[in-house]
Amino acid sequence: MHQTWLMRAAVAVVCLLLSGCSVMDMFRGRDRDVVEEEPPVARRAEPPQKPSDVLKAPRPDIASPVSDYFYVRGGYFMPKVTTTLRLDSGIGTPGTVLSGEDDLGLSDAPDQGSAEFMIRMRERNRLRVNFLQLDRDSRVDLTRNINFGDQVFLLDDRVATLLDWRMISMTYTYSIFKRERFELGAGLGVHVLVAEARGSVPARNQRERATGAGAFPTIAADAAFRISKRWAVTARGQQFSTKVGGFDGSISDYHLDVQYRMRRNFAIGLGYTATKVNVEVTDSDFPGLFDIDVKGPEIFLRASF
Repeated sequence: MHQTWLMRAAVAVVCLLLSGCSVMDMFRGRDRDVVEEEPPVARRAEPPQKPSDVLKAPRPDIASPVSDYFYVRGGYFMPKVTTTLRLDSGIGTPGTVLSGEDDLGLSDAPDQGSAEFMIRMRERNRLRVNFLQLDRDSRVDLTRNINFGDQVFLLDDRVATLLDWRMISMTYTYSIFKRERFELGAGLGVHVLVAEARGSVPARNQRERATGAGAFPTIAADAAFRISKRWAVTARGQQFSTKVGGFDGSISDYHLDVQYRMRRNFAIGLGYTATKVNVEVTDSDFPGLFDIDVKGPEIFLRASF
């Protein structure tokens, strides 16, 4: 009986021990699961992209004379003009050398308009066209006798004079140096000149008229520099001289300006232009001498893209 009780007690102890081990294993497994399971890492959400950002075009380059592919410019030109004129007779008798302003009373400070446009062909090739017109007329009493073509105008005659002059220039330049802010080009141009001179004494029914036209090739250079987002400077120059047979002539044309870009496609500027033409002809329909010097400031508006 005693042995039976001992055996029952031993079995009970073993069962308790086994139950305790199972419980301990269960808690250890839970702890291990807790340790091995890493908490999720919080990630910062990316801001949603706006539809306007998707549709927004890439930011364009800064607009300037260096990057323009086309422009048209209209200006108000306030030049100082000096004119020397001589009109020979049809048989070759030299006429009187006259000052258009002092002898004939032509205005030496006319207000004129000017026009210019440029087309850029590809990245470095440019074609520029300029137009300048200078029309003047006067009535004055002569202070001396003058020979004007086939007519002789006498002292104290009331002479009516008209002198029209037009110049159209076409210039091609190639940019030999081009960067984002600076451009330098060189090329060739042609200046087409048309002049008409009239003199008359209505009281004695005397009239003389002569017209002439010619073309000058020129060697050209131009440059543009963007100072800042809105300010830029441009400059150009052309010159040529020749003497062939009965023709002796020269031409020079220079321009410098500063521009302020009010909007991407519009600018206002202040410039200075100096143009000088000297032509002496002995064997054409306009035999004589024509020398004109036009220089002065200019204010202009410029549209471009």
